[in-house]
Amino acid sequence: LTPPSAGTTWMQEILTLLFSLGDARPAKTIPNWERAPWLEQIYCREALRDTGSPRLLTTHLPARVLAPALQRSKAKVIYVARNPKDVAVSFYHFHHLAKFLPDPSSFDAFLTQFLEGTVHYGSWFDHVKGWLGQRHLLDILYVTYEELHQDLRGTAQRLSTFLGCPLAPGTLAALEQHCSFSAMRDNAMANYSLIPSEIMDHSQGRFMRKGVVGDWRSHFSPEQNALFNRRYQEEMGDVELPSQWPM
Repeated sequence: LTPPSAGTTWMQEILTLLFSLGDARPAKTIPNWERAPWLEQIYCREALRDTGSPRLLTTHLPARVLAPALQRSKAKVIYVARNPKDVAVSFYHFHHLAKFLPDPSSFDAFLTQFLEGTVHYGSWFDHVKGWLGQRHLLDILYVTYEELHQDLRGTAQRLSTFLGCPLAPGTLAALEQHCSFSAMRDNAMANYSLIPSEIMDHSQGRFMRKGVVGDWRSHFSPEQNALFNRRYQEEMGDVELPSQWPM
């Protein structure tokens, strides 16, 4: 579970390697949308029909839509969050690629929409707060994009423990190698280069763009940063986050 542009593909790859006990062949031969189908996509039911447990599902759905069903299930939930400034920048660039999303116009105009929550999947603030509010109702693990950067091996160990998925010898080494940004960027099963051009305009850039922390600093003007910080404080000032971002 993630807001858009928060590390979804990265987590799909990590979990693929954990479930395969370090065997990279599934990640190199099966598209990630088949390994971890999107719950809100029409093909999901068919994709899951003949699969055995454990099943890996992906979604951006907000808590108000999905949480009631999860509360009645035995599902384990992994929630990936990311500094919302980096989310805004990444999502802006994704809009240039995705023909199913509106033209983002300027970054300034897109940032206004992002802060207003009028982008696809709604408000980032509501998304994070909604799922944080499920911490005592669901079996949920909260992970940040920044943690994946700082300590991929340690985060993978946390995930393994949470999922009850034993770490086979060599799994962590294989995971670090296959789940590096450069490896994912060059993997056609993960980088969305297989998506037809009528759905994603690959001439506008690459889906796997930079994969860094703090890229917002090269996009935000001082005025945009001040505006964002005020809104962030209004929305998140009283929220107890498991980890904070430098804003």
